[in-house]
Amino acid sequence: MSERMKVDARGAFCPGPLMELIAALKLIEVGDEVELLSTDEGTAKDVPVWCDKVGHELVSSENSDDHWSLIIRKSK
Repeated sequence: MSERMKVDARGAFCPGPLMELIAALKLIEVGDEVELLSTDEGTAKDVPVWCDKVGHELVSSENSDDHWSLIIRKSK
């Protein structure tokens, strides 16, 4: 069964949330997921592009009232 780690990067500005995501992905196993919380608008655009580039799966991206929640599955 896969695990999900939560990274709360709310309040950090680009590239901070992406760097926190990269650090978290190094700590989990292939198939596990990271939920990234961010208030930086650029994160919602940058993370999907980065996932495509490096081969991880963007499972979902949602915008709530004050932040984005992105779920990324480690694919390699």
